Amino acid sequence: MTKEKTEQEAYLQLAALCAQAEHCEQEMRDKMKRWGMTPQTQDNVVSRLVKERYIDNERFARAFVKDKVRYNKWGRRKVQQALWMKRIDDDIQQRVLDEIDDKEYLDVLVPLLKQKRKSVKANSDYELNQKLVRFALSRGFDYGVIRQCLDVEEDMDFDDETD
Repeated sequence: MTKEKTEQEAYLQLAALCAQAEHCEQEMRDKMKRWGMTPQTQDNVVSRLVKERYIDNERFARAFVKDKVRYNKWGRRKVQQALWMKRIDDDIQQRVLDEIDDKEYLDVLVPLLKQKRKSVKANSDYELNQKLVRFALSRGFDYGVIRQCLDVEEDMDFDDETD
């Protein structure tokens, strides 16, 4: 049987973890719960980590959003759902999601759709577009943004007039 960690041991281990990468409060609580620590001990450790700025949910959310959009090619909705699951406050979620640069967001979606278009089998343009829309929706992109990207892709001549 494993020896239960003391509050100080948990603090030191989690502080070392937070020093290596961004983590949110919920991740630390989950870890301590797996270690069998009481809710009171969890609160003590988390409040100390927050006070000493090892944990900052807003800083975590910014890094998380940037990584998920840039590297995992997720849309706002999927990112927002992931933040919700990590119990990040709604006001922090909104602030951080609003900071996503629209140009960068489109720069993620357009190549994603182009790549997918090459591998999708469809009998008509309509069917192809439906499959691309479903794919992009599953990645968490909004319908309006998807339509905008598909329209631009289909008809590059109109690009000049839409500006």
